[in-house]
Formats: sequence, structure tokens, C-alpha cells
Amino acid sequence: MSKIVDTEKETNIFLGSEKKPFLAPRGVFFTGKHLLVSDTGQNRIFIWKGMPQGEYKSPDVILGHADEQSTGRNDGQSASAKTLHYPSGIWSDDKKVIVADAWNHRVLIWHKFPEKNGQAADVVLGQPDFDKVQPNVQGVNTQPSAQTLYWPYGVFSDGKSLWIADTGNRRVLFFEKIPMENFTKADKVIGQPTFSDRDYDSNNAIWPYSIKVSAKGELAITDTSYYRVLLWRHKEKAFQNPAAVILGQKNFDGNGQNQHSFFPQAHTLSWCYDTAFGETGIWVADTGNSRIVGWEELPEENNQAAKKLIGQEVFTSGSENMNSIQAAKESLYWPFSVCAHEGKLYMADTGNHRIVVRKETEY
Repeated sequence: MSKIVDTEKETNIFLGSEKKPFLAPRGVFFTGKHLLVSDTGQNRIFIWKGMPQGEYKSPDVILGHADEQSTGRNDGQSASAKTLHYPSGIWSDDKKVIVADAWNHRVLIWHKFPEKNGQAADVVLGQPDFDKVQPNVQGVNTQPSAQTLYWPYGVFSDGKSLWIADTGNRRVLFFEKIPMENFTKADKVIGQPTFSDRDYDSNNAIWPYSIKVSAKGELAITDTSYYRVLLWRHKEKAFQNPAAVILGQKNFDGNGQNQHSFFPQAHTLSWCYDTAFGETGIWVADTGNSRIVGWEELPEENNQAAKKLIGQEVFTSGSENMNSIQAAKESLYWPFSVCAHEGKLYMADTGNHRIVVRKETEY
């Protein structure tokens, strides 16, 4: 694997730290000034100034550990403001950093951009303090509240408000302002009638892994276990109305993997985990089909076929690395995350333990 430059189809392959390369990275976010990667399998966040050139580069800052060699869950000790356990979703505006610390059932916020390894977070959400880690604070059989979290895998902000994909509680929490205090109550909830409910309802996301909002205010929830993406034309509609458009299924009752077909199609999804609003349309990390699929414009109807394809040669193929045991620059293996920034896609190619960067216009 090598970096290809100055070609019509520029592809950058990045493997992280040469001392301890990525292990199943599940989150990637590029701000234009910083690259942030959730190195999930090694319980840490890596941060670089700019996009690294070449296959390897030591990070400028590490969160979750004090050095590149350390990889243990919660740094091999009890949870604290400095530790992580399988982090996933990540967001930043070069001023703040917000991380979904999924298996500690919390979200961590750094209100000042981290400058040193192992820097402590300023705020914890989902737990009353930094040493608590149980789902919904008191355990798996506890009802949720406006303050608790259960496997929060996704986070998103517009720099003012905050959305959290509270996956295990089958809901998305909304904070009108990015919290400044621990254990802050959410202001609104998407997907449940009240903060204390967590019931199944096919009209709402069953396993909301990712939440994204476009610059125009469009909102997307990636509903992983129903193999679909739910779309709203405006974020405010999501609090009271069902999704306006469904990608991957014909209607709200549809829940088949690739719509119960052995092979994928341009309109089907399998274990999708993330979305990204591109320059005009939307991209979906169709993880179970080892591909990224794209729509040039935001779809107007349910079950609309994708037009763009990354990671496979044809829409009817869903094999890892294009039926090869080795990764190639054009192949993918269970991509969990995708970020779009100024015409480029930054993809967490999780099964290949790498970050892949390509132009949106190549496909």
C-alpha cells in the first residue's frame, strides 16, 4: 500500500503511527486543520496537524493514553477523565473535541483543543462523574433519563448545539448548547416519546449508530440494525415527525439485510454505520457490503438507488476487499466511518486498519 499523488484518481492510504499502527479504527474526522482518528481497537484518539503525508506518522496528540505504545482499556486502570474504552464517533471544530466513549457509556468534551498526550477531558455526559461507567448509570436494567447514556456511538455538533446517537437506548439526544457541566440533561429526544422510554418502534431508529446534520440543516440517522438511513429535510422536523425519506428499505416496516437478497444492489444496505453529507448529496458507509455508496443529490423518495460506488467494482458485489485476501488501494473491508470535507472523503477502512482519502468527484 502506498500513497498515489498527482493522478486523476488520487488515493491516500494512511496507517497511523509506525510504532503502533491503527487497529480497527471506527471514527475519522477532518477539520481542514486537524485529522482526528478513533483508534478504537487500542482505546485512543490520535490527532495530527493537517493531513499526514505518507503511510505513517506519529500523532501530535494522543487522547486516552500518554504515549503511542499504550493501548489498554481505560489505560489499564479505572476510568478517569484521561481514559477511553472503545471510542467511536468524534467531532471537532479546531476549538473543541467531542468523543463518543462508547463502552464507558459516556461522551467526553474537551472545551479547549488538546495540546498534550493524555489530556483530561473537561466535561463528561452520561455519567455523574469521570469514574462511573455503567450503562444508564446504574446498569443495563435501568431506565434511561435525560442525563444517561447506553453505548453512545455517534456524536455531531454544528459548533453550538450537540447531538448524541445514544445507540443502546434507541434514541438521539439533543443539547441546545454544548454542555459546560458534567451530567447535563438533554433538552430534546429523537426516536422516543419521553426520556425514560427505550421501546422498539420501526418508525424510529432501532439502533442509531450515527447522527449527522448538513450545513443546510438536513438530518440523517444511520439505523444500523434495520439496514437503513433515515433522512429529514430539516433537523427540527425530527423531534416530532417520522423521517421523510428512507435509504436502504422500501418503507418503515422493511428491515431485511440487502432487503433479504443474497447479493447487494444499488438501493440496498447491510450493517450501515455512518453517513456524510457531501458537497451536494450524501454518502453512506455500507459496512456489511464493504463499500461506500453515494447519491449525487439528497434522495426525494424511499429506496432510491445510489449512483456512486467506492470499494467494489459493481453494485452487486459485497465481498471484503473485492474477493481478495489482500487490501488494494481501491478496496475496502468493513468501513465504519466516512467524513466529507471540501470535496474529499476520509474513510475509516476498519477491517484493513487504515484511513483512506479520495476525491468525491472520482466516482
